[in-house]
Amino acid sequence: MFLTAHHLLRAISLAALTTLSAGGVLAQWQWIDGTGSRVFSDTPPPAGTLEKNILKRPGAARVAATPSAPAANTPATVTATVAPGAKPTGKDSELEARKKQADEAEQAKKKAEQEKFAKARADNCERAKRAKATLDSGIRIATTNAKGEREIMDDKGRASESQRLSDVISSDCGAMPAANAQ
Repeated sequence: MFLTAHHLLRAISLAALTTLSAGGVLAQWQWIDGTGSRVFSDTPPPAGTLEKNILKRPGAARVAATPSAPAANTPATVTATVAPGAKPTGKDSELEARKKQADEAEQAKKKAEQEKFAKARADNCERAKRAKATLDSGIRIATTNAKGEREIMDDKGRASESQRLSDVISSDCGAMPAANAQ
């Protein structure tokens, strides 16, 4: 078959157009979305997508790091070039530092709560022991009723209060419960 100049020009144009459009396919984003599915797109992933879930970016030598100047009415883009042959680590040291700091703050908060709980238990234990010693000494003990009147504690009241104080002593003077000892 004989090709005319027109057909040859048309074939070259078609080949060039195919080559140019194939270059656009190479400049795609790939990431894993919240459901675990792989997403292919020519637009960046939505905000909030974890860095480790971004599998491919347009231009293999570009990695998010420094802000570039934003164009009018467009959000700022973040890009930086990586030296040829260097591989990005996929780790954000600032994010890791903030996570470590938050973990340390959480541990300090837990420790402070445990110390506060231990101090309250120790105070309750000491008060219960003193009250129990006073009650067991046999001296007369007066209490105030709901009307504000003073009443002397009888034997039944003494036995009830002695049992209550014994329960407090057994719960607060022993070892820390396992649930709060962490």
